[in-house]
Amino acid sequence: MKELKGWRLKAHKIIFEAETPAGKIFDIALLVLILFSILVVMLESIEDIQSQYGSVLRLFDWIITILFTIEYVLRIICVRKPRKYIFSFFGMIDFLSIIPTYLDLFIQGSHYFKVLRVVRLLRIFRVLKLADFQGEAVGINKALRASIPKITVFIGGVLTLVVIIGALFYLIEGKENGFTSIPASIYWAIVTLTTVGYGDITPGTPLGRVLSAFVMIIGYGIIAVPTGIVSVELSRGNNQVTSLACDDCGESGHDEDATYCKFCGGKI
Repeated sequence: MKELKGWRLKAHKIIFEAETPAGKIFDIALLVLILFSILVVMLESIEDIQSQYGSVLRLFDWIITILFTIEYVLRIICVRKPRKYIFSFFGMIDFLSIIPTYLDLFIQGSHYFKVLRVVRLLRIFRVLKLADFQGEAVGINKALRASIPKITVFIGGVLTLVVIIGALFYLIEGKENGFTSIPASIYWAIVTLTTVGYGDITPGTPLGRVLSAFVMIIGYGIIAVPTGIVSVELSRGNNQVTSLACDDCGESGHDEDATYCKFCGGKI
C-alpha cells in the first residue's frame, strides 16, 4: 500500500489527528462550525425568524455546507483507503450532514429533509479525539460496550415485568378505569415504572392504587440498575490512548503501543 506523502500526509495529520497545534486549531474550528450550523437549523424552524431572516439563514447554511463539503473531500483524499472512510460511521455522518442542502436544489419538496442537518451534532464526537478528551471518550465507549450484555438481560427482565403488571392491572381495573386493553395497561405500567407519570390513566380501585404504589417504588430501584452496571465498567479503568489516526480509514482512539488499526487492521 502506497504511503501518504507530501501535502496529503500533512493534511491527514491536521484533519484526522490532534497532536499538533494545527490539528487542535482545526478541531476547535470544526467544533465551532458544527455548533453554529445547529443554531442555524434551529433558527430556521422558528417561523417569525424564518420570515424575517430566511435569506440570511440560507446564505449561512450554504457557506457551512460548502465548508463541510471541502472538509469531506479532503478527508477522502487524505486516507489510503477512501472506501473505508466513506462507509465508516463518521464517513456516513459527514455525508448526511451535507447532502440535504444539495438535494433542495434538484428535488422539489426535499427541504423537509434539511432537518437531517441536525446529524451534524453527532460530529462533535469526532472532535472528542482532542488529546485532552481522547482517553475519557474511549473509556466511556468501552464501558458502554462492556455493559451491553448485562443491560440487554436487564431490559428483557423489565419488559417481562411490565407485561405481567399490565395484564394484572387490566384484570383488576378494567375498562371503566381506563385500562381498556392489555397494551394500554402495559403503556401505563411503563409510564409508572419509569416514574414519568403522565396521569392520563390512573387506577380507580383501592387494590389497584396499593399495587401501583409498589410499582412506583420498584421503579426507583430499576432506574438505578443500568447506572450501576455502567459505573462498575467505568471503575475498571482503561488503557492510555492517543489521537493518532489510521492512514487507511482515518479512525483514531488507538492504544499508545498499537502498531495496527483496531478498526481496519491497517498499519498505523
